[in-house]
Amino acid sequence: MRARRLAPKAYAPYGRVIAAAGGAKDANMGTARRWDWLAPLVNKRARAKANLCVFRCKPFRGDAFPVKLLERHAKSTQVFLPLPGAGKCLVVVAKGGAKPDLSTLAAFVMEGAQGISYHPGTWHHPMVALGKSADLACLVYEDGTKGDCEVVELEKPRSVSLG
Repeated sequence: MRARRLAPKAYAPYGRVIAAAGGAKDANMGTARRWDWLAPLVNKRARAKANLCVFRCKPFRGDAFPVKLLERHAKSTQVFLPLPGAGKCLVVVAKGGAKPDLSTLAAFVMEGAQGISYHPGTWHHPMVALGKSADLACLVYEDGTKGDCEVVELEKPRSVSLG
């Protein structure tokens, strides 16, 4: 499988691309532009709370990335936004129910000026920084139980071509 450029239409089955693009309005008495409603924030568990955290992703350097596992947050969206200095990241996603549907496995390269959200239940690989480490702000609803994150190891690893 080859990683492709992250674009809203291609990524839509899995979540939203978050970027300062398209329609915006003036804000703060004209000193800024504002893009609203870029991604829905969903929490389907009454006791879960919004967790705003930061991931420091270690860099991967190579031509092909091995996908050995996928995870999902069945009852929450998860949002990743790059912090200053973050470069490209690999986003690997799949649809599915209790298990990922590997026929829907897709890979995208997220640029430093883009963020993403995963729909609740979207299977995905943990974020992978490409070439250099990347700090990513993350928002996810959690309550400290096993329902926060489900992980499935793949019987046969898949390879994502980055070239």
